Amino acid sequence: MAKKILVVGGGGREHAIIKALKKSPDCGEIWCAPGNGGISYDAKCKNIKATDVETMVAFAAEEKFDYVVVAQDDPLALGMVDALAKVGIPAFGPDKAAARIEASKVFSKDLMKKYGIPTADYATFDDPAKVMDYIKAKGKYPVVIKADGLALGKGVLICENEEQAADGVKEIMLDKKFGASGNHVVVEEFLTGPEVSVLSFTDGKVVKPMVSSMDHKRANDHDTGLNTGGMGTVAPNPYYTPAIAAECMETIFLPTIQAMNAEGCPFKGCLYFGLMLTPDGPKVIEYNCRFGDPETQVVLPLLESDLLKIMTACTEGTLADTEVKFSEGAACCVILASGGYPVSYEKGKPISGLTNGQLEGESNITVYHSGTALREDGTLVTNGGRVLGVTAAAPRLTAAITQAYAAAEKISFEKLHKRTDIGMRALKAIAEQ
Repeated sequence: MAKKILVVGGGGREHAIIKALKKSPDCGEIWCAPGNGGISYDAKCKNIKATDVETMVAFAAEEKFDYVVVAQDDPLALGMVDALAKVGIPAFGPDKAAARIEASKVFSKDLMKKYGIPTADYATFDDPAKVMDYIKAKGKYPVVIKADGLALGKGVLICENEEQAADGVKEIMLDKKFGASGNHVVVEEFLTGPEVSVLSFTDGKVVKPMVSSMDHKRANDHDTGLNTGGMGTVAPNPYYTPAIAAECMETIFLPTIQAMNAEGCPFKGCLYFGLMLTPDGPKVIEYNCRFGDPETQVVLPLLESDLLKIMTACTEGTLADTEVKFSEGAACCVILASGGYPVSYEKGKPISGLTNGQLEGESNITVYHSGTALREDGTLVTNGGRVLGVTAAAPRLTAAITQAYAAAEKISFEKLHKRTDIGMRALKAIAEQ
């Protein structure tokens, strides 16, 4: 029976989820809210803010959706899954209590401490003066300062000295750069080692990890410039060996699911583990309560199983009996951003090179739309900081990187900015193995 599906969100991650869902034989009519110009080639879009829980749930009930995928962190933290359940609509994603694993850094750090899940040493504060007293007493730099709440992946500052730490505390706690998210902060020791993102499916009982990935957060080549939402990704991450994967399952993944159950807030949906492979073993840098962006754009193209089946199994608690299989290949996603991102940038620049949002005749290339809009005359234009994610899937990582960049060259808009070194660190790691 074909399901009528709604995906909540409007970026590249949501586009990747929609593209993967459409491969399922059980996927019927598919909608996205709010969606964007490029997503409208693949789904019907409805302009409702992802954070407007009441309107979204009313729309879902009125349209009689069979299933809703809540892809974005804010609506999860606001309890959209709970509100949908009240009107009898099953959804993919954690409820409000479980979404705290991302929505509150204090909650997640305290959870790890209580259940012995390896993470960086930390302390939490709500008084700016006490933060600086603690940092000065420790005297160890760099030090990491994190806003407690959601800040679009940007509320994390790495401070090299006392002056930077004082500026950081002022920015987060006094100037309220991230709003109420900065009422509480977490101060952490700085960990070193390769970073790995592991998205995983869970029904609150079993964990089935997806293929690992490597994000590139900084705006410019050689990991310089400001932190962004992500300028590109590759999968799999060569640092994440089968031995490390087994260790993470035993010391981090299963203990986290068990800890959430013990706390009375079982987690169902996609749990994202941001890991650091330190000299002392893998440690958790952060949890996200949803698919990562742009990690999803390299992970889902490698999924060979039926995404809709997997998602409903997470909701229904039958994941143990559901196949989750990924190809042996690799994928690379290069983000095409607006010049000036992540600070200030112009919108409304016409995009050339695409037909109905995709590159014609490129079967292994997918263009995911993060920030695009369609004008009334059908012109596709830029409408965000990150505009497009150009993803190539290939048998080997070298080919995926080469093909993603070759494809990216065929797309243009005024003031386009992209990194030229996505995946280079991964290739270096492969060469050293």
